[in-house]
Amino acid sequence: MTDGDEQPPGRTTDGDEPRSTDSTTPGPVPVADVDAADAEPPSADRADAAPRPAVAAPAGEGEPAPVPSENADNAPDPGDPAADASPAPRPAGTIEADACPPSRPAGAIEADTGLPSHPVASPVADTSPSPYPVADMRQSPHPVAVATPYAVPLAQPGQAETRAVRQRRRWPLWTVLGLALGLVAGAVPGVLLRQSAPDAAGRSAAKDDPGTAAQRRLGERMLALLDRQAAALVGADRAGFLAIAEPAARPALGRRYAALRALRVTTWRPAADGVPEAVEGRPGEWRQAVTVGYCFVVPDCEPSTVELGARWRLAGTEPRLTALEPSGADPAGVRPWQANDLAVTVGKRVVVATTPAQRRKLPGLLAQAETAARAADRYAIGGRPPDRYLVYYAGKGEWQRWYGGGRPKWTAGYAVGVGGGRHDVVLNAQIVTPAGLDDLLRHELTHAASLPDRGYADRADWWLVEGLAEYAGADGQPVHRYDGLSEVRNLLRGGWSGRLDAVAPADDASDDRVGGAYGVGYLAVRHLVDRYGEQRMLDFYRAVVHQGRTPEQAADEVFGDPWSMLHDDCVGYVRAVVG
Repeated sequence: MTDGDEQPPGRTTDGDEPRSTDSTTPGPVPVADVDAADAEPPSADRADAAPRPAVAAPAGEGEPAPVPSENADNAPDPGDPAADASPAPRPAGTIEADACPPSRPAGAIEADTGLPSHPVASPVADTSPSPYPVADMRQSPHPVAVATPYAVPLAQPGQAETRAVRQRRRWPLWTVLGLALGLVAGAVPGVLLRQSAPDAAGRSAAKDDPGTAAQRRLGERMLALLDRQAAALVGADRAGFLAIAEPAARPALGRRYAALRALRVTTWRPAADGVPEAVEGRPGEWRQAVTVGYCFVVPDCEPSTVELGARWRLAGTEPRLTALEPSGADPAGVRPWQANDLAVTVGKRVVVATTPAQRRKLPGLLAQAETAARAADRYAIGGRPPDRYLVYYAGKGEWQRWYGGGRPKWTAGYAVGVGGGRHDVVLNAQIVTPAGLDDLLRHELTHAASLPDRGYADRADWWLVEGLAEYAGADGQPVHRYDGLSEVRNLLRGGWSGRLDAVAPADDASDDRVGGAYGVGYLAVRHLVDRYGEQRMLDFYRAVVHQGRTPEQAADEVFGDPWSMLHDDCVGYVRAVVG
């Protein structure tokens, strides 16, 4: 990469500068039209408490569920008989839902250092415009669905893995792992470290303070209502999903329902984090912290988790939901399905989602992502790739608010841990180019396949984490065709210490410095592969990144050679390649 003042031909470093992505124009993809259908208008008796169900869809569930009208502002209230009417026909290959809510202010998050970070966004009600880390699947790709809401530079919380843009055939991929080490909002190169909840379905309502007996009883009633709503969501019952809410809250919740159904939600398990608390100065209003375990497409997966803030108002003695807000306690930040209408397409290994405005690019994106997934599966540590890769394609506004936003202008994509052994991938539509998309997808999906659920804790391992992703991105091409060699040469001439554990770039590093760091990681990993083979290199990666061994310990155990010698050999190889 280059410094901000120097822009060599064929590269883009300005994250605000749009880049063409027409190569992802749609190809033939099976499509299906799905009409909105409210099962029944909400009734008062739906608020009755019920035993907590294990909410998961049957293994055979496949097709997208009904979704509401595209126009969120004109969406009928579910209590209105007109709410049962089907929406107008939609473009072929899509299932539409409510329109996107207003843009929300950006938070801050990034990843590309090897250290996870966690953005912290303020809790925001769904109705307000603010934002907040294998089985053989051989069925044909599924239709595109549209629904409603829902790099890392170093040392910044709430971040995810990111990459800088390199045009032509590939780009220096700014991937960063963010580690929340008591940092406050900022950006970190790498992949987000996400501490997943112990058990999203079974956490006790009494967390720290059991509260009064009255609070506990109220919390139980609230949780019973959320369980009933969860069963309606997984069962494709939109009216039942909205029935526990006050009328004013239903438009936003309807958009949330549509987005989750388009993503093929199969599991939704709410659990209370403590007892509800009264809202000061607002008699009869309560707030409740909730953790939800969820799965998309695959039933009975190990759930990812999301933190939510449920707000309630007592109607007599019965709680009525007034909002489900993103939680400032959630390290990953606001999910796309919490913030926007979504267009979704599902393939054998990948789910790709974007906003309705970008839906025409979904077929091409899915085809390229499916190819990248087959490459990334090879680098799954322990031989167990993710059940599905989830890729979000973000426009300019979405890039600023999904998962906290606030990434460096050179970031083309990142991976953020969301629990359950998954890392969601986000691509920046403003700067992703057709020439670099394949490499970018291989790099990011390799992070999703190879990283531990909770990220990695040692910045000294950055070269190994990013080197593996760069190696996967290069896809077996000859070393002399790697696009980052000039940046590596500049790094060697610019005072790098020659230590792999010190090559990670700072969050304010120049594009050239970042590109050189990625190149060093790639060449070091490439040398280990050439010398010992891919499997032993992956065993070394697992020992260091997953098991927390030092490189000295791992080298002795895996390679049978001292790390001091191998380190110097790797650095010597880097110098020999770039001259």
